[in-house]
Amino acid sequence: MSYQWLTLWGYLPDFIRAGWLTLQVTLLAFCLALVLGLIAALASASRIRTLRIAARCYIELIRNTPILLQIFIVFFGLPSLGLHMDAYAAGVIAFGVNVGAYLSEVFRAGIQAVPKGQLEAASILGLQRSQIFISVVLPQAARAVYPAIVNNLIQLLLGTSLLSSIALPELTGTATVINSRTLLYLQTFTFTLVSYLILSNALSWIAAQIGKRSFHPPLVLRQRTRSLLARRPSRA
Repeated sequence: MSYQWLTLWGYLPDFIRAGWLTLQVTLLAFCLALVLGLIAALASASRIRTLRIAARCYIELIRNTPILLQIFIVFFGLPSLGLHMDAYAAGVIAFGVNVGAYLSEVFRAGIQAVPKGQLEAASILGLQRSQIFISVVLPQAARAVYPAIVNNLIQLLLGTSLLSSIALPELTGTATVINSRTLLYLQTFTFTLVSYLILSNALSWIAAQIGKRSFHPPLVLRQRTRSLLARRPSRA
């Protein structure tokens, strides 16, 4: 049995390249998802009816259809409309759009969790809507939804295995090719499973460290808000 693992060890550079590609797709798609999710969340809470309807259509369409089918539409369907892209770009776009719909609901829940009394108090004190959102709403909402955001990031990482269906050489796709060459089913897919485990735990640890350094106790947040109000000129 040991020689079989030694045989698979010779493919370590291929697994490393595949792991790096998986991380690239994950992070790029997640950045796109953050932008789309925030836009959709703000549109859902907008006073403009057209924006609310468009946001709800986007969210319901994406959340209630299979991600694999969405990948096929982006990779195989869009070229019929003249939008040609490789598997890498298709994977980033498909997962960015998909995860963005889920993050929009996370963001919306976080925004709605901020007490309305704080918004009214900030408005009475003369803060503009943009200042209220950046200084009062966003810090508290981000603190509340940060664990859910990290969970979506990990699910995105694991979901990239579906991109093997469009021949992207990420971890699962590379493992399938290596398995066809070696026929070492157990060793190949066990090694791939451990690779996903390492990547997901590494991302979780990094996200935990970012969370510890980014979110301060509520007292600090109140002090920052008071400092912002103190710098505003008093009204006659």
